[in-house]
Amino acid sequence: MKARSVILYTVLRLAAFLVPFGILMLLPIMREYYLLAAIFAALIGLSLSMLFLRRPLEEVTAGLAERRSRARDRVSDEEAEDAAASASASAPASADEGPEEEPGVRDRGQ
Repeated sequence: MKARSVILYTVLRLAAFLVPFGILMLLPIMREYYLLAAIFAALIGLSLSMLFLRRPLEEVTAGLAERRSRARDRVSDEEAEDAAASASASAPASADEGPEEEPGVRDRGQ
């Protein structure tokens, strides 16, 4: 994933909110109702980002998907240990060894 595309998308999303918010705050009525101005700016920013920021969003999501698929391809420690344990359990036991007992099973009822 490219850090440039993530930073670019984040800056553009912030600008899509801050520019309308700044313009709305220039109106005298919105100075009193700054929360309403923030809500309107958020809606305007969301609309602008859906219309104009589709390509940067696709670049960011493609990078995240690639990074996730690379992480999924790596074998974790737990998976390696499970594979080693199942391989040793399926190996035939030698004739010298007696049957395996679970710990704490020896002294039951004898």
